[in-house]
Amino acid sequence: MPKQVLDVGNCGYDHSSLKNLIERNFDAKVLQSHGPTDTLKMLREQSFALVVINRKLDRDHSDGMDILKDMKADEQLQDIPVLLLSNFEDAQANAQEVGAVPGFGKRDLGKETTLKKLQPYLG
Repeated sequence: MPKQVLDVGNCGYDHSSLKNLIERNFDAKVLQSHGPTDTLKMLREQSFALVVINRKLDRDHSDGMDILKDMKADEQLQDIPVLLLSNFEDAQANAQEVGAVPGFGKRDLGKETTLKKLQPYLG
């Protein structure tokens, strides 16, 4: 059975790029959520090997870090690996301080280093 990845807050184009990258290279299926309410609901109802959160959510431009913080504060969800999708190094550092695994930016989607970052969770 394929592992599931939850893509949080990406626009259609970026979601499609991430989905294609993951589903082409791993036995995994990528699902999408858009904000805190649907994300937390899906996380409680299904099993995910990885959550990828956009730094700024496409739907309302709210901060994806808020969802990361909510997950890490929730006993049921805190052990799910989460990475931040952001080109900004300071955002990546802040996410890791809160408990995220090392993430990557959208401009890194086609790079070998990105696949290596995903391998521990999806391989």
